Amino acid sequence: MTGPCLFARPRRNRRGAALTLVFVSVLATGAAAGTWEESGRRPEERRIPERVAAEADSVHRQKRADRHAAGPAAAGAGTAGEVVGRSGDRWSTAFSAREYEEFQQELDGAYVGVGLWLRQAADGRVLVSRVRPGGPAAAAGIRPGDELRTVDGVASRGAQVTDVVARLRGNAGAAAEGSPPGAGSRVELELRRGTRQWAETLHRAHLRDQNVITDHPDGPDGPTRIRVGAFSSGTGEEIRRAVRAASPRGGVLLDLRGNTGGLVREAVTAASAFLDGGLVATYDVHGSQRALYAEDGGNTQIPLAVLVDGGTMSAGELLAGALQDRARAVVVGTPTFGKGSVQLPSRQPDGSVAELTVGRYRTPSGRTVDERGITPDLIAEDDAQDRARTVLSGLGGGA
Repeated sequence: MTGPCLFARPRRNRRGAALTLVFVSVLATGAAAGTWEESGRRPEERRIPERVAAEADSVHRQKRADRHAAGPAAAGAGTAGEVVGRSGDRWSTAFSAREYEEFQQELDGAYVGVGLWLRQAADGRVLVSRVRPGGPAAAAGIRPGDELRTVDGVASRGAQVTDVVARLRGNAGAAAEGSPPGAGSRVELELRRGTRQWAETLHRAHLRDQNVITDHPDGPDGPTRIRVGAFSSGTGEEIRRAVRAASPRGGVLLDLRGNTGGLVREAVTAASAFLDGGLVATYDVHGSQRALYAEDGGNTQIPLAVLVDGGTMSAGELLAGALQDRARAVVVGTPTFGKGSVQLPSRQPDGSVAELTVGRYRTPSGRTVDERGITPDLIAEDDAQDRARTVLSGLGGGA
C-alpha cells in the first residue's frame, strides 16, 4: 500500500515559495483500501474494509503508531524524542539518524523485500492481494489469493497486517533495533492455496514501489483506471503519462482509495495532469500563508471520476479536494480519513530528526481537511467503482 509517511524535499513552486512539507499518514492497522477485483470478493469480506499493507510503506508507520500509543515518554530516544514528547502532537514523530536514512530511501519508493501486498480477510487470515512482477515472490509462483500462514515460523492469522509485513522485510522484533537484514537475506514462508499447503524460502531483494497501476478493463476505448497507492517520487509524472495515453472518449477513473499520502510535490504534479494551472491548495507555516499551484497545460477535457474512501489520506485528500473544488471531477466513495496537517523536519544535534506540526492545509475553496476529510459528491461503498463508471458515462466517457 502504501507510500509511507512521506516528506516533500525543498522545491520552488512557480510562485517562488520554497516549501518543505511533511504529510504524515498513520494508521496502526494499515490502510483500508479497495481492489480492482471487487466483483470477486466473497460477501463476508465485503462487510469490512480490507486492511492492506505494502512492504514499502508499513515499517515507519507502525513505528510511529507504536510511539503515539505508548505516550510521550516512549516517543523516542535522544533530543528528537524529547522534543516530540513535549509537543503533545499526535502527528509529530521522532526518528533516529538510521531510521531517518531508511525513511528517505522509502521516499524514493525503494525498499528491501519480497514483493508482496497483503490484505486481511474477515476471519483473520492474511491473504496475498498482489504480487510484484519480477520480485522474489513472483519468481516462486506465489499468487494473489494465497494464504500466508506463517513468516519465519510466526503465525499470521489474526495478526496486524503491518506486523506481518515487517516480518517479511525483516524489520520485526529485535531486528528492528539493529540493522535490518539486507538484500539476499532469507525469509521462510508457509502458504496455503485451496487444499495445498507448502513451505517457501525466499531471498529478499532491492525493489521499488509500484504505486501507480493502470489498466483498461473495457478495452482501449473504455475508461482508463489509474490506481494510486501513495505519492512517492515519480508518481505524479506516471499519472500524467497515463492521462496522456488515455482514450478521450473513455475518460479516467482515478482511484485514490487506500492512498496513504506522500510527497506533496507529486500530488501537485498529479493535479497538473487535469488542470490548466491555478490553485491546488493553500497551507500555513507558523501563521504565514503559502500556496501550491498546478502547472499549465493539463487535460481539462477528459471526463474524470475520483474514487476515495476512509483510507484516502493526506496528499491523496489534497488531490481529491483540489479536483472537487475546481469542478474538475466527480468524487465518488466514502468520506476520507481527514489528515491535513503540515509537518516540518528538524535535525537535532545528535543526528535525530523531529517532525512537528506547524500548520494546516486547505482546499482551493478554503475547506480545512484536518479531522474533517473530503466528503464525496456521490456516497457509495461496495458499488463505488460501478457508480463511478456510471458517472463517467454521464460525463461523456465510457465505452
